[in-house]
Amino acid sequence: MADNKKKRGGADAALIAMSEAYEVAYWSKKLKITPAQLKAAVKTVGHSARKVEAYIGEQKHKAADRALIAITQPHEVRYWSKKFKVTPAKLKTAVAAVGHSSKNVGAYLAKKKTTKKAVKKAAKKKTAKKKTAKRTLKKASKKKAA
Repeated sequence: MADNKKKRGGADAALIAMSEAYEVAYWSKKLKITPAQLKAAVKTVGHSARKVEAYIGEQKHKAADRALIAITQPHEVRYWSKKFKVTPAKLKTAVAAVGHSSKNVGAYLAKKKTTKKAVKKAAKKKTAKKKTAKRTLKKASKKKAA
């Protein structure tokens, strides 16, 4: 988009002209990004300076919060539930217990799983002992009857 340097004002400042090197340099410096990142942002959301600023801010926010679990976002709940192989309800319970850090939630859920496995293993041992005791009693009662 050609830029008329004689026209100055709101309409001119509201758009980013990627064909003008000085505008690319200005916006790259202002947004603290590389010209390539600016070009990608303009390609994604258009030439509006406000939209590009919002998009860049959102991208920086996502990068900073990558290790946090946002329970209010359904797509994040789906992602983390699938990653940890738990139901969304269990994920929400874990976040409530240990906070939004994905590392803490992962450790909490792993600990829960190992505890569950230990309980199941103990229950299996108990039932196996009961079955053995019943067999022993049956054999003893058969011997007495014979």
